[in-house]
Amino acid sequence: MKHLSGNYAPVTEELTAHDLPVTGTIPPELAGWYLRNGPNPADAASGHWFFGDGMVHGVRLDGGRAVSYRNRWVRTTRFTDGTRMYDDQGRRDLTSGPANTHVVRHAGRTLALVETALPYELTRDLDTLGPYDFDGRLGTAMTAHPKTCPATGELHFFGYGMAEPTHLTYHRADAKGELVISRTIEVPGPTMLHDFALTAEHVVFMDLPVVFDLELALTGGTMPYSWDDGYGARLGVLRRDDPYGAVRWFDVDPCYVFHSLNAHDAPDGTLVLHVMRYPEMWRRTADGSSAPQRAVLWKWTIDPATGTVREEQIDDRPGEFPRVDDRLTGLDSLHGHVTCGTSLVRYDLTTGAVTAHDFGPGRTPGEAAFAPADDVPGGPGWLLTYVHDAATDRSDLVVLDAGDLAADPVATVHLPARVPFGFHGNWLADRI
Repeated sequence: MKHLSGNYAPVTEELTAHDLPVTGTIPPELAGWYLRNGPNPADAASGHWFFGDGMVHGVRLDGGRAVSYRNRWVRTTRFTDGTRMYDDQGRRDLTSGPANTHVVRHAGRTLALVETALPYELTRDLDTLGPYDFDGRLGTAMTAHPKTCPATGELHFFGYGMAEPTHLTYHRADAKGELVISRTIEVPGPTMLHDFALTAEHVVFMDLPVVFDLELALTGGTMPYSWDDGYGARLGVLRRDDPYGAVRWFDVDPCYVFHSLNAHDAPDGTLVLHVMRYPEMWRRTADGSSAPQRAVLWKWTIDPATGTVREEQIDDRPGEFPRVDDRLTGLDSLHGHVTCGTSLVRYDLTTGAVTAHDFGPGRTPGEAAFAPADDVPGGPGWLLTYVHDAATDRSDLVVLDAGDLAADPVATVHLPARVPFGFHGNWLADRI
């Protein structure tokens, strides 16, 4: 199986290494951890790439040095005890999930996330403390893509179900980490809501036609979702100042979106979203397989005055893992970064200009997190990403100047172990 071979294959050891070799110069402003999560099956097998046990890989930078590297499995109840998401009576265990999709920090807690279960809290050294349910207040799973408002420090997120009658619940935690809002939102069916968008004034949900398929779930070994031509596609807009108010829905052309780049409220009253859009996802053929699809960057402009959405394709190059300077979440970020094959691409979201850094044949980057150089949102900074070299089967942490992306890397940290392809992560600076 492809997801168990090459650089998708799991690594079998947890390592700790110090004083890593570096080519180039690590900026002295970089003091903190670069963390990235991803599937790494503990038993070296899983039915789908998305199902592997979570492993967080971290490199600590400080004082111009690559101080250490460590990788640790997230020790969920599924990992340690083999617990199942649903027991024989159909009851759901929210602690049973792989915690393999993202790693974020909020209110001093570092959380490993997967959208089907509760978060798991990690220590500074990546040891697992256990599931975190916001002091018993979180009664649903938590999306792997929460959004932190840069103005208020609030964490916005949601949970969705599969077999449960209620499929979508919106949550908000304040800057201190207290869960202060949880409200259900009615949707026609159990769609896979992987991500959403936040603006300064709105929350935007993406209810798209990839729907839970019980028959697939019972067979096991594959994603229990499939494309549904009859479901439709729509965006739901909720005002942040009226969190229990009505959600207004806007139809869009059928598609699927795993990841939004960013969103903002425009001066003319519209909402602007940039997303990585797939034309469809998991349309099952007679033999149960599905054709691979590729995402490209699109712009959606929601016009509340007319009740319509203008849909525009921005580029035709396939890519994924879009990121911005997180201090501009929900604001007009002007630039965004996308991983495209062996390149990282920087989009000017105003002019459409594109700059790329190509790592060369056989060198594949993952998602790139932005690390700021100063306190000015949208100012200078660096992009950090793990890069796998197929020729050597080794991995590096590469630091690029975000403002001069085509230039040679600022620094390359040579890691003691291969980092398998994974999902999402963050730069967690010591200075908060």
